Amino acid sequence: MDIRAVVAIDFGTTFSGFAYSNRVDPEIVTNDVWPQQIGSLKTNTVLQYDSNYQNVLKWGNPALAQKQTRKNKNSTSKSVELFKLHLGNIPQNEKPPLPHQLNYEKAISDYLHELGKLIKETISTRWHGINFFEHVLLVISIPAEFDDRAKDTMRKCLYNAELTNNKESKKVEFTTEPEAAAIYCMRNLKGQNGLIPINASFMVVDCGGGTVDLTTRKLLKDNKLSEITERTGDFCGGSYVDREFLKFLGRKLGESTINLLKENNYGQMQYMIQQFCQKLKFHFTGDRSDFNTFEFDIEEICPVLKQYCKDDIKEKMEDNDWIIDINFEELKSMFDPVVGKIIRLIRGQLNSSKDKCSAIFLVGGFSESKYLQMRIKEEIGKLVPPIIVPKQPIAAIVRGACDYGLEMSTIVDRTLKYTYGISTHREWKVGDPVNRKKQFEGNKRTCIAIFDCFVTRGTKVGVDEEFHLIRYPVMANQNSLSFPIYITTELNAKFCDEPGMKLLGTLSIDLPDVHLGFSRKVEFSLIFGKMEIVAKAKNLQNGRIYNTSFDLNLQ
Repeated sequence: MDIRAVVAIDFGTTFSGFAYSNRVDPEIVTNDVWPQQIGSLKTNTVLQYDSNYQNVLKWGNPALAQKQTRKNKNSTSKSVELFKLHLGNIPQNEKPPLPHQLNYEKAISDYLHELGKLIKETISTRWHGINFFEHVLLVISIPAEFDDRAKDTMRKCLYNAELTNNKESKKVEFTTEPEAAAIYCMRNLKGQNGLIPINASFMVVDCGGGTVDLTTRKLLKDNKLSEITERTGDFCGGSYVDREFLKFLGRKLGESTINLLKENNYGQMQYMIQQFCQKLKFHFTGDRSDFNTFEFDIEEICPVLKQYCKDDIKEKMEDNDWIIDINFEELKSMFDPVVGKIIRLIRGQLNSSKDKCSAIFLVGGFSESKYLQMRIKEEIGKLVPPIIVPKQPIAAIVRGACDYGLEMSTIVDRTLKYTYGISTHREWKVGDPVNRKKQFEGNKRTCIAIFDCFVTRGTKVGVDEEFHLIRYPVMANQNSLSFPIYITTELNAKFCDEPGMKLLGTLSIDLPDVHLGFSRKVEFSLIFGKMEIVAKAKNLQNGRIYNTSFDLNLQ
């Protein structure tokens, strides 16, 4: 492919950004010019729509929900955010509400479309003669927890956003957020004070707005990285502190009050959360001596809340002039469930690695929380003394992703999160479950359907390592083969209907050489070490490469 420039996109839950570089002069530039915002390395992942949620009026920082005033109280524009969380494998009731006129795929596509216009404009002004669809490689960083369906949806949204001219474009690569962050840390901190010598392991904890992702890597010679544990992560980023704040308000004003605000005045609720972040969350250090009880003035910040309070609460709040005092312990209690979850994830990563961890790097926007840093150092510091927040941690992922696009050989292997196999048949033998015996019409053999394992969870696989299987057509005039591919977290699965087994998709192979009949010995290969499964097939008799496709099961 004629790739001349690399553009990395960090599409985040609360903030997004992009970085770019030219292969001839590979200096990585992080964009810092946004609509009505200069000097920031990211902008808000927010959209403002018209009243029907059809057209985007504003995006990024200008689209943030505004304080209600007499001037804008009749405004019909609507702000929408946190829509990335709909891609995650979390319970439906935990996903942020979206207006019934808007589905999350449209919101993601609309946001990427606005971001894409800025990206294309930036690239065209930096380098003359670059055709975006022909000469630009897009690298998309995604949470470690995203499954194949989420990646497929991202591809669909990139196409809808006119960032690609084909949903299956070869000019899109995925990397996980912690993997990109690990590359950034390696490039910028390798060997600093002897912290990461060759063959030493280090952990990267990416604390974003929605997700926290962890990976442990080994630094190899020639600036290569090997993954030595499974990537782990959970939905416990900075926005979950905001949720705890809403729960706190629910205990003070009634849960029904907050629910009504969320249903009827979502923009005002988001403005209230912004105020909480700017006045309290971003400044909390966990040091009692530098904290003063904060007066949260509802009449000033979110007056519409008053109309949803029940009479007894109204009476009580009027006595307090609609001010809620937030003391040290109350604010700390909003952080602790989230911080505690992150610390448990770090302990889990440490326990899953046989190698000693030489350093832990904290990256992502939430990693700048002084309280989070302090707690991690308290709990983990004795196990891994160097706990480092690198320069500009908010840009670590997007810069690392751009670096990956320039030199993809940096990553030599990945550790699989699933066991992969296909549904196939073999001859039934004594000891097999009797109830699984099958006899096919016209076939005297008694068979059994089994899960034929390709590769097990936890295996370290090279990014270009191929796993082969050889098959023949079962009928002379057969013009295609298909194999259902299943995944499971189990290591010793035997059957495709076991608990926890999921149909990932179907591998289809064209067999055009019908005149060869049964003499079509087909070798098909799957590559699991890339971020998306790659499938290939060829006829071993004549070397002909067959068309191969892998269709995800999206139900």
